[in-house]
Amino acid sequence: MSFSSPTNAIPSNVRRVALAILHQEGHFLMQLRDNIPTIIYPDRWGFFGGHLEPEETPEMGVKREVLEEINYQISDPLFFCRYDDEIALRYIFHAPLTVPIEALNLQEGADLELVSPDAVKKGECYSKKLAAVRPLGQIHREILLNFLETIQV
Repeated sequence: MSFSSPTNAIPSNVRRVALAILHQEGHFLMQLRDNIPTIIYPDRWGFFGGHLEPEETPEMGVKREVLEEINYQISDPLFFCRYDDEIALRYIFHAPLTVPIEALNLQEGADLELVSPDAVKKGECYSKKLAAVRPLGQIHREILLNFLETIQV
């Protein structure tokens, strides 16, 4: 796994995804993924975003995915890093969440929550809808820990 710049060559057989770190008052909006064994990171907290369409830029993709998943329009996402591993090339963007969480319309996933830096460090977060603690996806946690060290929000 590595953090890299977006200019590195992209192998044609690797999935490309764009993900959003949406932040509000020092917390991070995360999605609790559905508990479906056939999806990646089931029953884990992760970022909103997803696969890029064939001719879509990462910025276009993150905007589209966030709009589809929570009906939130990101106007100017800032590129943070590209995170590569054997599963995917992840283009990570960040932007402020400028509306209350109650204004979002969750279309995908089991829950959403503003996750504190302490919860990120601990690696788990409480789901109000499930009334249970669920772990953060390991990759999402690694990326957020790196983000916390790098960016002041």
